[in-house]
Amino acid sequence: MAKTILLNTRTSTFLDLLGNGKRFKVPAYQRDYSWEEEQWEDLWNDILELRGDDDSHYMGALVLQGETDREFAIIDGQQRLATLSIAALAIIARISALAALGIEPESNKERAAALRGRFIGEKDPASLIESPKLRLNDTDDAFYQDYLIPGRKPANPRGLRRSNRSLWECSLWFSGKIISNAEIAQNGKALASLLSETIARKLLFIEINVDDELNAYTVFETLNARGLELSATDLLKNYLFSRVKVESDLRVLQRRWKALVETVRQERFPEFLRFHLQCEIPHIRTQRLFKIIREKVKSAPEVFALTEELENRAELYSALSDPEHEYWIEFPDCKPYIRELTLLKARQVTPLLFAAWERLTKDDFKRTLKCVATVTFRYSTIGARNANALEPIYHSAAKALLAGHIDSPAAIFAALRSIYVEDDSFKHDFEAIELSTSGSSRHVARYILYCLEEDASGIHRDPETDSASIEHILPENPTSDWETGFAADDWPKYVYRLGNLSLLEPSLNRSIGNFEFAEKRAAYAQSSYRLSSVLAESAIQEWSPAQLSARQKRFAERAVHIWRSDFA
Repeated sequence: MAKTILLNTRTSTFLDLLGNGKRFKVPAYQRDYSWEEEQWEDLWNDILELRGDDDSHYMGALVLQGETDREFAIIDGQQRLATLSIAALAIIARISALAALGIEPESNKERAAALRGRFIGEKDPASLIESPKLRLNDTDDAFYQDYLIPGRKPANPRGLRRSNRSLWECSLWFSGKIISNAEIAQNGKALASLLSETIARKLLFIEINVDDELNAYTVFETLNARGLELSATDLLKNYLFSRVKVESDLRVLQRRWKALVETVRQERFPEFLRFHLQCEIPHIRTQRLFKIIREKVKSAPEVFALTEELENRAELYSALSDPEHEYWIEFPDCKPYIRELTLLKARQVTPLLFAAWERLTKDDFKRTLKCVATVTFRYSTIGARNANALEPIYHSAAKALLAGHIDSPAAIFAALRSIYVEDDSFKHDFEAIELSTSGSSRHVARYILYCLEEDASGIHRDPETDSASIEHILPENPTSDWETGFAADDWPKYVYRLGNLSLLEPSLNRSIGNFEFAEKRAAYAQSSYRLSSVLAESAIQEWSPAQLSARQKRFAERAVHIWRSDFA
């Protein structure tokens, strides 16, 4: 008799999973940790949007195999659980840091201990040894247990293996986001609520429990029959392979598919496919990819036709997020704009860039890169407007370009005109911007400061290779001496304002520490960076909110011409 496949499903919160004594482990054969900033950013934004709302957010399917009634192997979902656990550790660490700083010390110690016991690990009452609720695979678990859970910094982060380094960078990223969020950074109660209420109760999983070591194909097919999506890439692969009946064709498809996925990377394949389809179809959500392909591709010839289309764009897709890709060896003038778009995380523009590469000269492609980089910077980076509004506009422009209805960078800009932020609005946005200088946000801050520096001095320096450090004129950790110009309660409002930031040689930066402004001016006078030296040349004797705002206003006036489209 054929073995019955049992799938028990239910909706579970993060609290249901980790808050009730269950333990989870990632099997040794599972992939290493691979999430990057793009996924962390999406998750963090989802969490912040849920604060104070009654809504919940669906995190997808979590497939578990029960080994005992309290111990489970994670078949699918380890990336999400690992990332949420790291976010929890970052929140708990911040609460502990507040206690160490004397901010509600007893309450925050109690909060940190309670949250740690609920979400990270419980201590045996006899041995006092903490037993972790989550164990990762063989590659990552030792680092997770020995460094992330106890909050230890590795001696040489750059020397870590790739997945361990990703785990460490994830920890730093969430810590930076928490510290830079003025609403929660100094408030232990708000931080505890973010974890115990928002993350724990509003993030929902479809928990799927299987009763045996099912092979991937059977799991995917069974889940699909239930209307649930496990892995878009693997589900798509299984469907496409099922359309090819000839054994020799299957072998060819297997080789080509492997090369294709290696080029774009497994975890990024759904995004690649979505952007490919968006050249023709608007409003495609990742969750609908499998259904769209199932409707579009029904025969073996159609499978190979789709595969060829994807192959033709795979290398470009990979190159669009890598300025050092070999694609750009012949077109080095494109590299600065690829670097800029990568830094600004301008992923939604990908369908338009597919079309521009295929229909325009390479010089016009470069001008298109510059155009969309400027549009992105004004709209999303500085304006922080809803990025979802970009996709239909980029889709329309890509489709028009591929159909021959538009045929130049100027015509592309005309198609994007509705999302080009006009000068007055851009200047207003720029005057108010705050920039975190930790984690990945630090790179955006450096990029902006270096552009302002080049405009002021006429000297080009590469922010990726130049050694300047970011100077906070009002320090990140001010002493009481700074209360003359800034009320202590207002420090968090001003530290990360762009007008408070400058570029300074690391040795000079170290020498001035948290000194008052009058003492810092001597170091600024020695700097080769115009953003700093001009501070020493000015008549400013004391740094104040008014001086900071005036400096940022001057930056905004210059930004209008630095980041302006050639076609505006």
